[in-house]
Amino acid sequence: MIRFGIETWDANIANAKEKNNEIVKKTIGATKALGVADKDVQTDHLSIEPRWKDQYHNDSFIGYFVRNSIVVTLNDSAKIEELVTKALQVGVNYIHGVDYETTELKKHREQARELALKAAAEKAEKMAAALGQSVGEPLQINESFSGLYGRHRSGWSGWGYGGGQAMSQNVSQNAPGGASEASETLALGTIAIRANVGVVFKLRR
Repeated sequence: MIRFGIETWDANIANAKEKNNEIVKKTIGATKALGVADKDVQTDHLSIEPRWKDQYHNDSFIGYFVRNSIVVTLNDSAKIEELVTKALQVGVNYIHGVDYETTELKKHREQARELALKAAAEKAEKMAAALGQSVGEPLQINESFSGLYGRHRSGWSGWGYGGGQAMSQNVSQNAPGGASEASETLALGTIAIRANVGVVFKLRR
């Protein structure tokens, strides 16, 4: 997922908006030329803001600034560089971030959960042994948020100025980050899908 930012300005609000619209149209055209479906192109942010040199006293009007951002989802990571280049050529002036996601989230999340449960049991057995006890049956199992974390994930969020012992285990399962090979200027890295489980086991003497 690539986030493109487009900022234009003019003393006339209509002109500022028209300049922005023109770049947006060209950017969307570039995505279509690469075979990106309409459903994979989305407007993420739109704002129009008047600015003055002295914002506190509204003194010396500069103009109206129009900001627009578009999120494009590519299913082929080999097209990332080409799309970014074309977007910059047609007037996009910000790249707000690139996020990598997997279409097999459910499969990798289940694998991570199983690994976390096995790790929790192993840790419980070692801790119980240190106390001269053994681990009995699980009394309670819960899972907290399981998230998707990209190695190079963008943090951009907008334009913006008792009877047992609880054992918790957090395990990550690596998933493919995209194409098998990276280009000279694009490092795909890996995606980590994390499962965090808590298990309460009964202790036996």
